[in-house]
Amino acid sequence: MSHRHVGSLHAPDGEMAIKNARDVYTRRNEGVSIWVVESNQVLASSPTDKGPLFEPSNSKVYRHPTFYDIPDDVGAM
Repeated sequence: MSHRHVGSLHAPDGEMAIKNARDVYTRRNEGVSIWVVESNQVLASSPTDKGPLFEPSNSKVYRHPTFYDIPDDVGAM
C-alpha cells in the first residue's frame, strides 16, 4: 500500500520524530513504515494554483478509476 500522510509533530531530531510518530500514528497496529521529513523540506502547491495545476488531468478521463472494475480479491488499492 502507498504511504499516507497522517499528521505533523514536533521533535528535536529525526530519531525522536520516528519514535513520536510511531507512538501517535500507529496505535491501531496499522503501520508498516514511517517517513519523517523536516517541515522546511516539504514543498506544497498553493490552493490558488488548483486550476492550472490539476486542469490537464480533466482531459484524460481514461485515467479515472471509474472506468475499471477491480476484482474483490485484489484487496487494497
